Amino acid sequence: MRDERFANAELVAFGMTRRKGAPAAADDGLRVLAEVFTPTVAIVGKTWGLHLRKVLRVSRDENLRMIDESVGFLVGQGKRVVYDAEHFFDAWSDDREYALRCVAAAAEAGAAAVCLCDTNGASLPSFVSEVVRDVTAALPEVVVGVHVHNDSDCAVADSLVAVEAGARQVQGTINGYGERCGNANLSSIIPALKLKLGLDVVTDGQLRRLTETSHFVADVVNAAVWAHAPYVGRSAFAHKGGLHVAAVEKAPQTFEHIDPAKVGNEQRVVISELSGKGAVVRKAQELGLQLEGDDARVATVLRRLKAREHEGYHYEAADASFDLLLRQALAPHEPLFRLESFRVIVEKREDGRAVVEATIKVHVGGERIISTAEGNGPVNALDSALRQAIVSKYPHLADIELVNYKVRILDETKGTGAVTRVLLDASDGEESWGSIGVSENIIEASWEALVDSIEYGMLRGRARGDGE
Repeated sequence: MRDERFANAELVAFGMTRRKGAPAAADDGLRVLAEVFTPTVAIVGKTWGLHLRKVLRVSRDENLRMIDESVGFLVGQGKRVVYDAEHFFDAWSDDREYALRCVAAAAEAGAAAVCLCDTNGASLPSFVSEVVRDVTAALPEVVVGVHVHNDSDCAVADSLVAVEAGARQVQGTINGYGERCGNANLSSIIPALKLKLGLDVVTDGQLRRLTETSHFVADVVNAAVWAHAPYVGRSAFAHKGGLHVAAVEKAPQTFEHIDPAKVGNEQRVVISELSGKGAVVRKAQELGLQLEGDDARVATVLRRLKAREHEGYHYEAADASFDLLLRQALAPHEPLFRLESFRVIVEKREDGRAVVEATIKVHVGGERIISTAEGNGPVNALDSALRQAIVSKYPHLADIELVNYKVRILDETKGTGAVTRVLLDASDGEESWGSIGVSENIIEASWEALVDSIEYGMLRGRARGDGE
């Protein structure tokens, strides 16, 4: 099945070169590649003398025959072959003449491209650039690519300088996923090639779906995209300092190296105690609240913000909680419910099972409701009990789910009596938001964050026109 997000992606089957005289299973592997539905296949071969001696235990000549026969067989079966020269940069340092012979053998056997692999991820950009330039000069008719691992945190830089040096193929993964420190991160490489180097590697429309694609892949592998990831992270175009906010208001390019919309991201103004009046006014305007910089309420909001951050609140990661704080200061509204009390019971049984039960008593629309629910933890039980109590009045709450829960101890010297900060991330399937709670009691902190999360979600639903 083809996904339009990956319209320019090429399906590739991977295999390894066949050792001459190897068991029939090796031939079976090549036959599988020959019969697979993908028009392009990639095979991995050894290039470094150390691998030949210690791992494969074959001579250099036999290795060259393996490359020639394996590539030639697949080309003869009508496949477009990419040859991945494993540990090429280590091989180049060891014996550049032999390393070049390996990729030349693949090219002569009909490989459509030869890929120089930095399998250990040890190479720095200057070395990668030098090697790629030498290889492309020696093999001017051959399409040269690179596949760089990120063990030196240089995979993106190595890939970009390789292209500038003559490489015409880059291998990597979305979000840089891979073993050890990962692979070259295509979520950073693609926009750099398109927007910085002017190479038409994707269409403008595809590039606008980059952030969506990055988060889609993260969801598939059950991982979160790092908030500060370049181009696609939630904070990639976020601004908080008063001077920064004032600057981007006048000229976004002062603190944004590209237009966020080009990669499907957006500018964000986040709030912290460093924020100035401009940030508060900008945030209020985003909420549809009329506010000017000389309004006395701005100073009130800033004082309250600073006081709460000194208590341990952290609104950069809790946009929903700040939204509610701002609304309470500028446009007070009736809360969804009034809490009478809640109780959480954790029972550890003889059979090893832990059972958690939460009971809440709330007043919703003039009605007193008592709700009890079990959960796999205190927060989950409270969440279930609260939703159970009020979802009949606010059906939109059924669409909201908690997607992340983080706890931080703010004063480790106080041990179990320390102040705890709880951050919750919630989503309604279209947007996600963060909320925060701070207390010496972790359950109280969790409840505060939970209530903010649900209240914000309900306000969002009303703004979209969802009925009660």
